[in-house]
Amino acid sequence: MNRSFFGTGISILSFVVALAGCGGGGGGGTSTVSVQTLSDVGADGDIGFTAPPPVGGTFSFSRAGVAGSVLFGIDSADPDPPEFRAFLDFPLDGSNGGGVLPLGVRIVSADIEVFVNRVSFAATVPALLDLVPFAIPLVAADFDSPPLTPTSFRTLNFFSTDQGNFVRIDVTSLLEEAQRQGLRNFQVRFQLDTSATAGLVEIADAGATRAPLLTVEFVP
Repeated sequence: MNRSFFGTGISILSFVVALAGCGGGGGGGTSTVSVQTLSDVGADGDIGFTAPPPVGGTFSFSRAGVAGSVLFGIDSADPDPPEFRAFLDFPLDGSNGGGVLPLGVRIVSADIEVFVNRVSFAATVPALLDLVPFAIPLVAADFDSPPLTPTSFRTLNFFSTDQGNFVRIDVTSLLEEAQRQGLRNFQVRFQLDTSATAGLVEIADAGATRAPLLTVEFVP
């Protein structure tokens, strides 16, 4: 997959696609606006939780700005495997140099494009992606916090063939919910689906060419 930008560098610009109506008789048209923004590397990160038997547990934190990537899943090669969950923050107000998504508009489509550095310990890694506000910097409570609403999540799979490639993920329903809630940051969490016991995915999170990218098309 070839990555598509509406701008260059980290200044992502918006553009308008006019879908003009044809014919006479006053037939109008509809215009849609597309905007893009990179995730905020200063806010992105992951949390690892290790629960050694019989009780207890420890949390570890990694910031994308330092590590250059975020992790989610379980490393089954570890005798006491931690579980990682990854968090991405996309500003919607243009503060990250991206396009502005106004409140109250109709969302036509939205997707996140991520570059997968590696997929380990399973050929298919089932994942949950949920809409969940989180603290900046991350805190332990973010690891298992509930989604914004009971339905603010979607399921998807990562495959071993995704390694070294871009993957595009439809997040239209999640962004629509963020709009309804009046959120100015689109914050999501990746975690291993509860049906899986192993599988680790590393998502690149550094530099404009490989950082997670949100693309939204809307009607003003």
